Amino acid sequence: MNPYPDDIFTEPEDVDPDTLANLGPLTRLAGLWEGPRGVDLNPKADGPERREYLERIEMQPIDPQANGPQLLYGLRYHVHVKTEEEDITFHDQIGYWLYEPATGLILQTLTIPRGQSVLARGRASEDRRSLSVEAVRGSTENGIVSTAFLEYAFRTDAYRLAIQFEEDGSWSYVSDTTLQVRGQEKPFLHTDRNRLVKVGEPTPNPLLLIRRGLAG
Repeated sequence: MNPYPDDIFTEPEDVDPDTLANLGPLTRLAGLWEGPRGVDLNPKADGPERREYLERIEMQPIDPQANGPQLLYGLRYHVHVKTEEEDITFHDQIGYWLYEPATGLILQTLTIPRGQSVLARGRASEDRRSLSVEAVRGSTENGIVSTAFLEYAFRTDAYRLAIQFEEDGSWSYVSDTTLQVRGQEKPFLHTDRNRLVKVGEPTPNPLLLIRRGLAG
């Protein structure tokens, strides 16, 4: 059964401009976060390598987004990771967290500067204490696209991110990426995990600041 309306052009009226008030289960992600005890398990030629890392994440609210009748609220995010041993960037990532209040749908877009993008989808738990999103190679709805070299050498077949919200306001995550590494018979599970604590509050989205006369 088609869940979508015949009218695909008309946008909703009287949209609340306050994104922070409409993020649902994503509300607790808004702000500036730091996690000094991240752990990364990645593939190397001589076997798995374990690295510890320092992580900073900024998540800021964006204006409401409409796809015709579909209405999304979201956060624009930037992840920057480095290690104690080196000042250079260990990992850099940008994207959006999106929430559709009408359906409870959660989306994460993910782009890294090595030629890879992901659109993952999922939902929050009923108590909103956790959420998870997933993507699989080949899907047009929640898929993974990579450069020809990554497809050849480190093909990504699946991605899953699980987030747990803690009572003290922090949150933790486990990221599992299933890789088919060229020359290896079995898939490799590339895992990252960390716990983030808030170090700064988010800035209200631009439309809300305009409505309040605070823009510029």
